[in-house]
Order: sequence, then C-alpha cells, then structure tokens
Amino acid sequence: MRAYTARLVNNRIQIEPQEAPLPRPGPQQLLVRVRAAGMNRGELLALRKQPAGTSTILGIEAAGEIVEAGTGSQPFQAGDRVMGRCRAAFADYALLDMRDAMIVPERLSWIQAAAIPIAFMVVYDMLIDQGRLGKAQWLLITGVSSGAGVAALQLAKALGAHVIGTSGSSEKLADLQRLGLDVGLPTRHPDFYDAVMTATQGQGVNLVVNIAGGSVFAECIRCLAFEGRLATIGYMDGVLEGRLDLAALHARRLSVFGVSSKGYGPEQRQRIVQGVIDHVLPRLADGRLVPVIDRVFSFDELAAGLARMESNAQSGKLIVSREAAA
Repeated sequence: MRAYTARLVNNRIQIEPQEAPLPRPGPQQLLVRVRAAGMNRGELLALRKQPAGTSTILGIEAAGEIVEAGTGSQPFQAGDRVMGRCRAAFADYALLDMRDAMIVPERLSWIQAAAIPIAFMVVYDMLIDQGRLGKAQWLLITGVSSGAGVAALQLAKALGAHVIGTSGSSEKLADLQRLGLDVGLPTRHPDFYDAVMTATQGQGVNLVVNIAGGSVFAECIRCLAFEGRLATIGYMDGVLEGRLDLAALHARRLSVFGVSSKGYGPEQRQRIVQGVIDHVLPRLADGRLVPVIDRVFSFDELAAGLARMESNAQSGKLIVSREAAA
C-alpha cells in the first residue's frame, strides 16, 4: 500500500510517498480503507521535536470502511463506515482500535467524517466532561478559527452558551458569526480583558479554551469569573509557559486543566468516545451540527495542506481525501 512519510529537512517538513506493508488487524482492531483523514497541529509539533531526518507516517484520525475486523471487534464488521482516532492515517489503510471507532452518520461524507474524531473528542472533553459548560454561560476561545476552535464554538452554541472568540483575522471572525459567535476580538495579543469584561457585564467568563498558548495564559486567568475554568489545549504561539496569579486562583476558586489523551489508556479513551457518541453524534446525524471544512487536499497535496496549517491561514478543519470535494 502507499503511505506518506514526513521528516524534517533543514527545518522544513518534507513529505515522501512510499510503499509500506499492509497492516493486519489484531484482537479488537479494525483494518480500515482510508477515504479521508484530518490534519492536526499537535502532530506537527511532535514531528518538530524528533531528531532531524527521522521519518514517520503522519495522520492521527481517519474515516473509511472496514475491510477486516479482528477477533473480539463485535459489533463492528466488514463494510461498516467508521471514523476514529488512529495512527499512520495518511496511507491507503490504517488500523483503528475498536474502542476508538464510531459509526459514521449516513448524512456525512467521508470528508466531513474525517473532520470529527479528534476535534470533537477534544471539544467534548473540555466543554462537557471537564469544563461543565452550561446554558447561558460564557465561553472564551483564543484562536477560535482553528479546527478545534470552530468545533468548540459549534458545540458551545448547541449547549446554549455565549461565545467570545479571538483571532488575528477580522475576516475570519466575521465569517464565524454565521455559526453564532457572539463577540469577535481581532487580536493575537494578551489585550482582551477589557473587551471580555464589557461583554460579560463585568462578571468574566465561566470557561476559557486556550488554543493560542502561553503568551495569553495570564490574560485568560484575568478573564475568568468566580469558579471559572481554564482548559489548555494547544500552543499556536509556541510559548509553553505562562504566569499564574495564585491570588486569583485562590480567591476566585478557579480551576485550570489540560486536555490531552496522551496519558489515557484504551478504557479511558473509550469513555470520551462514548461521550461523543451520546452528546455529539445525534446532533451531527440530524444536521444540527455540520463540520466546518476549511480546505480539502488530495493525498499527493499533503505538503501544501501542512504548509497551510503551519501558516495559521485556516478557518475550520483541513482534510486530505481521495474525494475531489465534500
């Protein structure tokens, strides 16, 4: 089968197609013919931490049909349309652990399905499972035009929350108004406290989803209401540290938490997957939620897709696909 490897050459990501052996499914594994796969910034950050010249097959989520199901994989069977978190998704075939797999709703294309697993697992985790976001509460998303940011905006509005978003692009913020963005703040800098307090009538926000990174961490803390929560999901700015106001943390009973599945085992991941199945898939199945796709690339255009992601030009999810369009 064909797989697409990535390596750093002179600090630039180089993509190379190569022939790789067809993987075989073990117990509770599904061999899936990949129809489309999502791009995720986190794996690019991981790639840049590897020794120069080290080759790896990128791709951590895919959508496709099951070709073969390993033992103990019931109720999944060959022919099922599935999507899920996996490894080495930028290839003709990939293996999914059945505990990470979800049936694709009929109304969704392969491209739309590939936009769902990582983004909505993360969003369910930080908005519902840990974030406890409720109706009429306020959410602040830094870097709202990213794939996870747009998904967070969509689910928050479905939950009845009010959403403030920051972005360096006024045009992206204006476009996101169609998804219900209540307040758009055109900035990449830690200068949004006054605007947030004005929007929330001096109360602050109940939850922050910080995708931007350490450069705005302290400002996010300032923006939190009493018993507010702050979720850290990414570092678009590359800054891995931020000042924590312990007096504010103490006096306002704040909570700060990370959102990552790196330390999760299969059972813990399955709990998050089940949350997505229960709370997100019904809204996708009936059209209340529609994945927002920024751009679709063919697998041979993978390098261009990764370059667009690193340029922060996207608004929504970037997908590589064997289909021409959604």
